[in-house]
Amino acid sequence: MRVQRPKGTVDILPETSGQWEKVEQTARDLFKRANYHEIRTPSFENYELFSRSSGETSDVVEKEMYDFEDKGGRHIALRPEGTAGVVRAYVENKIYGPDYVKPFNVYYIAAMYRYERPQAGRQREFHQIGVESFGSDGYLADVETILLGHDLLAELGVKNYELHINTLGDSEVRQAYHDALVDYFTPVKDQLSEDSQRRLGKNPLRILDSKAEEDQQFLPEAPKIRDYLDEESKENFNKILASLDKLGVKYVIDDDLVRGLDYYTGVIFEFMVDDPTLWASPSTVLGGGRYNHLVEEFSGPETPAVGFGIGEERLMLVLSKQNPEMFEDQGIDFFITNIGEGTDIKAVEVARQLRSLGFSAQYDVDQKKLKAQFRKADRVGARYVVTLGAKELAEGKLTVKRLSDGQQFSLEFTDLEDKANLLSKIEK
Repeated sequence: MRVQRPKGTVDILPETSGQWEKVEQTARDLFKRANYHEIRTPSFENYELFSRSSGETSDVVEKEMYDFEDKGGRHIALRPEGTAGVVRAYVENKIYGPDYVKPFNVYYIAAMYRYERPQAGRQREFHQIGVESFGSDGYLADVETILLGHDLLAELGVKNYELHINTLGDSEVRQAYHDALVDYFTPVKDQLSEDSQRRLGKNPLRILDSKAEEDQQFLPEAPKIRDYLDEESKENFNKILASLDKLGVKYVIDDDLVRGLDYYTGVIFEFMVDDPTLWASPSTVLGGGRYNHLVEEFSGPETPAVGFGIGEERLMLVLSKQNPEMFEDQGIDFFITNIGEGTDIKAVEVARQLRSLGFSAQYDVDQKKLKAQFRKADRVGARYVVTLGAKELAEGKLTVKRLSDGQQFSLEFTDLEDKANLLSKIEK
């Protein structure tokens, strides 16, 4: 029986997993420098967690959720996004208590699951990098979150990206806007797509995010949420925009930006990449916003929060085109070749010593002929080749060849005890 991977999944093989590791490590390093700490939540949760947070009318819940009944009769869902699980963990573990410094800042890098049509940069099992910040309603918390997304894309070498930003205001603003959209779309209800007709009464904001041709003709003249903002929402949004101006972060105020999940309140944003070699029109690689009521939705105290998420598959697609140098194989530092009785275990010892100093090092576990060992050293991209024979073993010395220019060095075994001393001798 031939067994194949399920549709919409991808094997990330060793030849490319190193590329993913570089991207993820870049993100980890940036987040840690901003004093964000990693959180890991279950890959499956109770179905209600996502249906309540994402919204019953969202595509995620209506069409894309991987949900099932487990052997105990519980309705379970594989996580389709990262925020809801983090909020659940925040409430369940009482992180809102006085023992924790606020804002409470976390990041995650994890697999997500959505049943949708697989395409380039979008799979049914996909990976997401995200940050969440709990406890501050200040505009600088929004600015900080936006800057983290901006600076991460810059550090990764993403090109031609643009910040699109909007605000949804508070619950009263959203209700007024909801009513205005209902009034606008109701007269043309019969001309809307089937999905939009169903959503008109429950959540007309979804119509603004519709890609259906039937709906597109009505979107340009639809009411804009900025016309319904109260003074406090306007002031907060203007503070965020003014801060971005002062920090030199360019943006576009996008009235059509609504985000795809129901829990967003206040500022929302997306970073879009314009690259004709990847797609016909600018496409989102990072999106997020504020969600001040989600903690309460899960029976926690009133807690403001803001965050963002990045689809790694789409990000990798962008980087493979825009910054391929990042993915070049750097090889290893040392390859230890050996020949002669007693040199095998010494080769192992030398490799362990080099690794303990922080170098990458490999030896030939198959103990093939010396010529074959040198070929392997070349294939794995070693910067230095160490030669260990009976003579070197007897004299307590090593011969090291730098492959970039062919220069050779002679080292004492004791030189492997100190990294600075070793580098001083081989990097002349």
